[in-house]
Amino acid sequence: MWLRLLSCETVLEQRVRTLFRQHFEVTLPQFDVLSELERADRPLTMSQLSKELMVSNGNVTGVIDRLSKNNLVRRVRSREDRRIQYIELTDEGRREFRLMAKKHEGWIRDLLAELPLDDMRQLQELLLRTRRAIAAAGH
Repeated sequence: MWLRLLSCETVLEQRVRTLFRQHFEVTLPQFDVLSELERADRPLTMSQLSKELMVSNGNVTGVIDRLSKNNLVRRVRSREDRRIQYIELTDEGRREFRLMAKKHEGWIRDLLAELPLDDMRQLQELLLRTRRAIAAAGH
């Protein structure tokens, strides 16, 4: 079961990474950062982004550098503590993210089109139960 889950995730992720590169010239981590900023609907610190994305501050810094260079996000220093930087979507970043998200949704729909809706519902339920079982085993 573990190997099947891992292989499905790997194949799906590789395909999505390729599509993001081809269509938007962004990486999957860049999309993830844009997605988190859109979801939060407010500026986030680097630490908040790192925590939400479950990656190190160093990983987020490089991604933010590239997104900033492409005018998709901007850094804003805190007025209270100049050491803290908030990251926020630019207007262009918000527009681009929405285009990316719409395309992403279509890609996933197309990639999973061969699965009947009932199978997808059953798979989703099984995956949720699996996640709960794993979380319960960790306590």
